[in-house]
Amino acid sequence: MQTVTLQIEDSVYENFFWLLKHFSKNEIKILEQSKYLNDDEYLRSIKGMVNSIQKARVEAIENGVTLDKLEW
Repeated sequence: MQTVTLQIEDSVYENFFWLLKHFSKNEIKILEQSKYLNDDEYLRSIKGMVNSIQKARVEAIENGVTLDKLEW
């Protein structure tokens, strides 16, 4: 089975889901359904993120960590 992520224009949203409902649940499953948020909207939706970014802006560059030092 394949997984596809789509961004659907509001004007065709209802028609698109009408089409999906014509397949059986064994053929197509809606795994997630959400409204698209641009990066700014997404970051602002996370509690405390705006405050964290504002605090980081005034932090001295010397306190930063280079990518090679991050433990991912």
